[in-house]
Amino acid sequence: MSTIIERKKITTRTFPRRKQKGEKLAILTAYDYYTARILDTCGMDGVMVGDSLNMVVYGHKTTLSAEMDKMLFHTRAVADAVRQALVIADMPFLSYQPSVETAIFNAGRFLKEAGAEAVKLEGGIEIVPTVKRLIELGIPVMGHIGMTPQSIHRLGGPRVQGRETERNSYFIESAEALDEAGCFGCVLELMTAPLAKEITERVTMATIGIGSGRFCDGQVLVINDIIGLYEDTHPRFVRRYANVGAEIEKAARGFADDVRSGKYPSDEESFLE
Repeated sequence: MSTIIERKKITTRTFPRRKQKGEKLAILTAYDYYTARILDTCGMDGVMVGDSLNMVVYGHKTTLSAEMDKMLFHTRAVADAVRQALVIADMPFLSYQPSVETAIFNAGRFLKEAGAEAVKLEGGIEIVPTVKRLIELGIPVMGHIGMTPQSIHRLGGPRVQGRETERNSYFIESAEALDEAGCFGCVLELMTAPLAKEITERVTMATIGIGSGRFCDGQVLVINDIIGLYEDTHPRFVRRYANVGAEIEKAARGFADDVRSGKYPSDEESFLE
């Protein structure tokens, strides 16, 4: 395991400061202790415990069935590993939508029980009262607009947002309202690059793109996607930096072959006395 290079702790105040300086922010997801530790070692600005774990860890088709207990469990593991990056936890479906009181209780659990330093909520203007109240109570919030996975059925699938110009005003107004409410950052997912650029220029909070082009203040991707852990899907906006799935298959086949041929374990790998 590499030694973690000491650097200044990333906080929610770092994000808008980096935006002002024109310095890009890099965020990846993590769902376990050792992956999070590696990402922190590599200098990630943020480590996000996404409800995407419901799909890439548990194999479900959507994020909708991710439960609070599941999200808290994985967030605790990640938070225990991270020292420098900002730990951001996704609030799962129906953990904040029913009422402001429900949102306060569940968001508080992420900070108090799981060690998260901020929570992320999907939605625009309609959730601003909830976001504002959480921030007033000392719970940092990252917004999330554009293609929102928790609304996948209403949207009719993972469709790029911003091609229907009459809807663009909703996204712009939502971003400005979330900014005014006090969000330190906002994920812009699957937006056209021109729309993401306009939003980025209008707000003081940092915009974090995922499939929304190069004009955002930073980028976030799912770790399992960029390391090629599976071949089920390969979104157009994802750049593969490794093919870990193939390496795991190679190692597993090699182990099985060695066991069946009697090559493993060798005398050197056995306790003969």
